[in-house]
Amino acid sequence: MIEITVNDRLGKKVRIKCNPTDKIEDLKKLIALQTGTRQAYLQILNDQSINFRPDKIQLKKWNIIYKDNITLQDYEIHDGFNFELYYQ
Repeated sequence: MIEITVNDRLGKKVRIKCNPTDKIEDLKKLIALQTGTRQAYLQILNDQSINFRPDKIQLKKWNIIYKDNITLQDYEIHDGFNFELYYQ
């Protein structure tokens, strides 16, 4: 189990615990569950099924955009790694 920090550049930092064998897509789902989005908030108000929209999240570090189908291990992401969070 590793812990990754995600910074949305607006003052919000989230720590996510995940496995090195998880894909970036799985990490995005964990981030979406912890942070939520406006879409999720509106669906909760309307008593609809909750959809946290991980497809709207983009993870970057420097100029690298991380692709959904590749594992954290393949990207050599380790404990204590920091991502920059962008919304599409």
